[in-house]
Amino acid sequence: MRLATIDLFARPTCAVQLSGGGFLPVAAAARAMGLNEAALLEGGLQALIEGGPKSLEILGYLVASAEAGESSLAALVIKPNDAILLAPLPRPEKNIFCVGRNYAEHIAEGARAQNTNIAVTEVPVYFTKPRTAVIGPGAEIPIFPHVSTQIDYEVELAVVIGKPGRDIAKVDAYDHVFGYTILNDITARDVQRRHGGQYFKGKGLDGSCPLGPVVVTKDELADPQNAGLRLFVNGEQRQESTTAQMIFDIPTLIASLSEGLTLEPGDILATGTPSGVGYAMVPPSFLKDGDEVVCEIDGIGRLGNRVRSA
Repeated sequence: MRLATIDLFARPTCAVQLSGGGFLPVAAAARAMGLNEAALLEGGLQALIEGGPKSLEILGYLVASAEAGESSLAALVIKPNDAILLAPLPRPEKNIFCVGRNYAEHIAEGARAQNTNIAVTEVPVYFTKPRTAVIGPGAEIPIFPHVSTQIDYEVELAVVIGKPGRDIAKVDAYDHVFGYTILNDITARDVQRRHGGQYFKGKGLDGSCPLGPVVVTKDELADPQNAGLRLFVNGEQRQESTTAQMIFDIPTLIASLSEGLTLEPGDILATGTPSGVGYAMVPPSFLKDGDEVVCEIDGIGRLGNRVRSA
């Protein structure tokens, strides 16, 4: 299933995308069908994820009913062009977990650009992006010229946790996955270097985490470890790879991150970016006011945002 958060009467509302492209608000659909469990779906996508298998069971019933032409649901469906998509999780419960240096070619291009040796680490490198960085598809990426003049992009597959756990074994990792979405790790390279090379400040500016357009449940993405991903700036392709090129795969990341650290439903884990970033180009090419950035991941969709000077 493909789950989104839409702006419905100025209220973030969880919706499921039907085969025809329209969006069915799930809580309203449950009420229309007279389901006793409708309250379970009132809290948006976060509540749905926390509801676990029961929520998915209800959701499956609603989708099947809508696809079969159930009259009480037909009037609720919002046409694709009329739906205003927000970030699937507009206000995550925690900071977003992120992984650095997880594609060998990206490490290599960074070493060339910085004229230094950057080795592959023995364990994943983690950092976070604050919740205030999250914006949705179509939202403007704000840039702050008084803070940074070297704004960069990074397309990434993001994992959404569905089942809580700590010290999760690699063999059990996918049991804790709810689904997947697209994340653009917008980065202020000069800020990153100014603050000693650590990631948080340069990657934590407001609006620096475009997310979406949907979360696909894990059954929808048959092989998350072999999904193509691409990024375009003003129509020019800058990045292209597959998640098969990750140094640390998804089970390894989940197992490593959860060591002594509890992962909870709705947690987001960005898995790193491939080569093709702007700062490593010759000459470097950073984002500027008016640029359009589009991220694609096969099986999930397209996440597009325009850059605007704040």
